[in-house]
Amino acid sequence: MIVVLNKDSLPIQKEQDVVPFRNRVKEYAVKIGMGLVNQTKLITAASELVRNMLKYAGGGITLIEVVSKGRESGVRLTFTDKGPGIKDIAQAMKDGFSTGKSLGLGLPGTKRLVSEFDIESEPGKGTKVTIIKWKNG
Repeated sequence: MIVVLNKDSLPIQKEQDVVPFRNRVKEYAVKIGMGLVNQTKLITAASELVRNMLKYAGGGITLIEVVSKGRESGVRLTFTDKGPGIKDIAQAMKDGFSTGKSLGLGLPGTKRLVSEFDIESEPGKGTKVTIIKWKNG
């Protein structure tokens, strides 16, 4: 069972919101004693997801939480938008697939950087991506 110990919500509406968001994620990771390599993986994943939210949905809401499960602590990030949604999540999770002009490494690459990854999307309604990076994982 996951327990939320601390949380913060930040709206992302424009490019200028990305750096303060990244800084807040880093603060949370440092607070739980996450090592530098895992911090970097978490911040890289967070940056990719927040930029996707801006690019494809025009922004949204982020939730940053310190969570624990047993003796393990981590940072959980939730990205919620009201954008066009993803028609085919399975296809979007394949390396090389992109609806934009990118390399198509965003979602699958992000999944590889974190401990847990969950995506829900409904075309026309929006997308919600939740990731957890455990302190030691």
